Amino acid sequence: MSSNHSAEFAALIASTQATLARCASDYSPAVMASSLAAEDMVLTDMILRAQLPITIFTLETGRLHAETLGLLDRIQEKYGYAVSLYRPQADAVAAYVAENSLNAFYESVEMRKSCCQIRKVEPLNRALAGKRAWVTGQRRAQSSTRAALDIEEQDSAHGMTKFNPLADWSEQAVWDYIHARGVPYNPLHDQGFPSIGCEPCTRAVAPGEDVRAGRWWWEQPDTKECGLHVVDGKLIRITPALNTTN
Repeated sequence: MSSNHSAEFAALIASTQATLARCASDYSPAVMASSLAAEDMVLTDMILRAQLPITIFTLETGRLHAETLGLLDRIQEKYGYAVSLYRPQADAVAAYVAENSLNAFYESVEMRKSCCQIRKVEPLNRALAGKRAWVTGQRRAQSSTRAALDIEEQDSAHGMTKFNPLADWSEQAVWDYIHARGVPYNPLHDQGFPSIGCEPCTRAVAPGEDVRAGRWWWEQPDTKECGLHVVDGKLIRITPALNTTN
């Protein structure tokens, strides 16, 4: 890494740390929604190293990869921190399975969105209840719909401020940080999974494919959303982005 790049990278890290510190001090109580992806592990490292009062939680959908769940133990071992888990309502899951089938989400977009509503959206609403701000690992380079993503924005759907501290980070910067600081990460990233969701809804991507090609791969690109991120009351639709991995 050249000295100029090193200085730019250090400034990027410092700016992100300042954003997290401001979120913690000015918007308490604040939480971070972690999917346990690479970006979220960068933020986890920053929050826990600085001992910021930002509670970290993950949505344990009941369908996550074993490798994803394994990160919870690795976070506990490295940082001495237990990530909070929010699970779907058992009766809602049981009703969906009884009425449709365990994997009915493959049958239609509506069935898949219904599953996401039960396993992800409703638990997220519980996790955000009573909070003043939440933090995400979204980046502008992840998709065209996130190109105008702000580091700080108003989440009208949840009535709070939303911080995207890594909005202007490149994928290379994410991995530079992880490798430089020994941050634990999901081993599926090394197996062709740049974007990781529930196990039955995620596959590895081929070299050159866009980074989200493995998410809900049986659907058209303009339906690939689960309802977690909303702008001006409308669901963000995730469209393919260029693979920026170096």
